[in-house]
Amino acid sequence: MMNSVQLIGRLVKDVEMRYTPSGHANTTFTLAVNRKFKNQQTGEREADFINCVAWRGLAETIANNLSKGRELGVVGSWQTRSYEGQDGKRVYVNECVVSDITFIGSKGGNNQSNTNTSQGGQNSYTRDNDPFAGSGNSIDLSDDDLPF
Repeated sequence: MMNSVQLIGRLVKDVEMRYTPSGHANTTFTLAVNRKFKNQQTGEREADFINCVAWRGLAETIANNLSKGRELGVVGSWQTRSYEGQDGKRVYVNECVVSDITFIGSKGGNNQSNTNTSQGGQNSYTRDNDPFAGSGNSIDLSDDDLPF
């Protein structure tokens, strides 16, 4: 069995950073990921809004370097968890648990600073060895198509 997720999108809002009672860093954020097709009725491109969570050093890297509008590549796994809400009903949450990130560009579209970061360390790369390139699942993300 395999549980692997690869996403490229833009941050919908600034990331939220928290620490667990035992001191582990945790950050949550939402990526707007454009769909490959446009809505036939409106002619506009739609986006999916994917909730993501990262832990420990990777969470701190994300919180210190990313803000709303930043284009980002994410690699991780899909998780479904549940908890009991205040009304006593079971609440289910689906999210991507991030294991690696790639800074694709800045909010303004400046692509000079591309860095691949994982919990194992930090490595530089160029667009020529971009792990998301050539996957056949390219997503056209232009500022005009974004909902924010």
